[in-house]
Amino acid sequence: MTEAALRERPVTSRQIKVGDVPIGGGAQVAVQSMTNTMTYDVEATVQQVYDLNAAGADLVRVSVNGSKALKGFREVVWRSPVPLIADIHFDYRMALGAADAGAACVRINPGNVGSDDRYRRVIEKCQEKGTAMRIGVNSGSVEKRFWDLPKAEALVASALHKVEIAEEMDFFDFKVSLKASHVPEMVEANKRFREYSDAPLHLGVTEAGTKLPGAIKSAAALGQLLPYGIGDTIRISLAEDPVEEIPVAYHILSALDLRHRGPNVIACPSCARTLGFDVIGMAAKVEEGLEHFEDHFTVAVMGCVVNGPGEARDADYGVAGGKDDGVIFSKGQPLRKVGRDEIYDALFEEIAKDDRK
Repeated sequence: MTEAALRERPVTSRQIKVGDVPIGGGAQVAVQSMTNTMTYDVEATVQQVYDLNAAGADLVRVSVNGSKALKGFREVVWRSPVPLIADIHFDYRMALGAADAGAACVRINPGNVGSDDRYRRVIEKCQEKGTAMRIGVNSGSVEKRFWDLPKAEALVASALHKVEIAEEMDFFDFKVSLKASHVPEMVEANKRFREYSDAPLHLGVTEAGTKLPGAIKSAAALGQLLPYGIGDTIRISLAEDPVEEIPVAYHILSALDLRHRGPNVIACPSCARTLGFDVIGMAAKVEEGLEHFEDHFTVAVMGCVVNGPGEARDADYGVAGGKDDGVIFSKGQPLRKVGRDEIYDALFEEIAKDDRK
């Protein structure tokens, strides 16, 4: 079972590095999330960073919203297994301190960080320390001078103003995010921005909501951008444990054939042809059983032998239920017939025969 060929997409951005992680310029889409601990609680923050990394996060953002948080951040940086992004909102001095502390990147809000002179101070510090920057614009941080513009245009104008200042100072180690909770607005803003700048883009639907609606909104937005080369790193913003954001991100990237982590389970929606075979229960059980696998391959759970192997002929392994038994198959070809209560174990026996597992 080899890694499926990933979709090639247009390269529309230049490349920067956040720590040792390349962003843009054709690099794989980086996945990130943000801690929700109090940063001054160093042990809790470090633990969450490790949990996010174990789940697949390439980068982790940490709030630096005051002197206590900055003190904690200094310790978290040297204990982190991944590059950290310092999240700065209002006090530009926190960005200066975070860069001194070893942040791989500082994230600033254009409308909240203060005057352009303060913004220039942050750029100078980033140049001194070799720190990347994220210019993060959302509907709550658009500079006042752009408030009269339509929302998507305001996001773009505010971002471009800060981009122009950075480039005038010969600073190009930045990425940009234009986020909104309204999917069409977010999509339009990112498409418009790309017409004016080749800066790497961080994508996300801000305040997307709880897991199901948040995942749907995020998929709807990213599906209109990523395949066309718009977007270089992503965060799925969910009102959940931040660790829950990571698998959603990978499911979206995998569905777009841009990046894979772990197996892909496909399953039919079930109907009367299943003759009582619990497709829904079996699919959930198979997904759970595959959670510790890191290689990418496809497993199909199908409700009947009539259509199952044929419809899922591309699956590396699959099961198709019957009245009293089931068939284990691979690439559309039957491997063996087993009793219904043996289906799960038989499937995993076949998967285990691949020594890569």
